Amino acid sequence: MAYPDALSSSSLTDPVRRAIAQRVVRIFNDPDKGESPVVRRPDGLYGPNSVAWRVHGDVTSMMVGGVSGLLLQMLHPAVLAGVWDHSNFRADMHGRLRRTARFIALTTYGGREEAEGVIGRVRRIHDQVAGVLPSGRPYGANDPALLAWVHVTEAWSFLNAWIRYGEPGMSMADQDRYFEEMTVVGAMLGADPMPRSRDEARRMLHSGRPALLVDERTREVAHLVLNQSARSRAAEPVQRLIMQAGVDLLPEWARRMHGFSSPVLRQPLLRAQTRGVARTLRWAFEGQPNRRVTPAPAAPPRSDAAA
Repeated sequence: MAYPDALSSSSLTDPVRRAIAQRVVRIFNDPDKGESPVVRRPDGLYGPNSVAWRVHGDVTSMMVGGVSGLLLQMLHPAVLAGVWDHSNFRADMHGRLRRTARFIALTTYGGREEAEGVIGRVRRIHDQVAGVLPSGRPYGANDPALLAWVHVTEAWSFLNAWIRYGEPGMSMADQDRYFEEMTVVGAMLGADPMPRSRDEARRMLHSGRPALLVDERTREVAHLVLNQSARSRAAEPVQRLIMQAGVDLLPEWARRMHGFSSPVLRQPLLRAQTRGVARTLRWAFEGQPNRRVTPAPAAPPRSDAAA
């Protein structure tokens, strides 16, 4: 694969750039539902100067972080049960991942009404997700503690992927600010407690470990996540790389729980290849319409009657 520093911005490479970008856009947007990339608006929950816009805008690190976050989340038996009992993930794993990606895009870059709308839909879905664990303990998707586990594992994974593949020198102040910003969506979903700094997130992950376990259901879902079919044969090598990078991003204790090996000798090559993919995708998306900030819609003029 050619990397951006080996490519010029001449008209000769423009078709390549567009083809790569269009292929990625089709992965994350369902044309059958009329979906298109989320337009970046300044009137949303965050805004152009937020750390969230920086972290969530990188395709490769978000895919790596998404895989790692899922593998962390499913270690909690109640989180896993909600997926196992109430979704069609076996038949539509790609659709589930696509919906998650769109939720993040809308809550990060969409206007406030778009973010509030998608959060409301998720909360209504969660209202219907409840059951009993194999241990006999009841669970519900709107349990603030379960939402907090999903929240912290997701934020931790996205941020660490961005640091590894996008901004290795990210300041601790910006890392803490990211966790602080993420409490906006977390609170709207009902998560409690939530970390407001990297250190608080690390301590939350540590304190949650006694509740985690791996069983046959965990192993089956992990297998489905890591071995889902690529959307095309051309995408297979990149997808395989992303999955391996997601496993590599896991904390060592989580890799041990899942039974994943830690191939230290392969890590430098794996990470170098993933950085190469990240550079290529950033190059492909430079100047794309959805990367520009679209002004917020003008407020309707006030009528004399309303004045």
